[in-house]
Amino acid sequence: MVEYEFWNLNIPRTKSRNAVCRMLTEAAEYQGWELDHLRRDPSGHRTVRLRRKIIRMRATF
Repeated sequence: MVEYEFWNLNIPRTKSRNAVCRMLTEAAEYQGWELDHLRRDPSGHRTVRLRRKIIRMRATF
């Protein structure tokens, strides 16, 4: 069974689309996050949920 950890972000409407794209790209490349859900309100406020796999190490003895 795959387990995930989640990171919820609230991004104000004052952030540009390019800045948000750059921020999410860096989180994906360097921290292993992937986009799970993106919601944009009519007011321009963005709610983003990122996820990444939790890798559990098993003892090998």
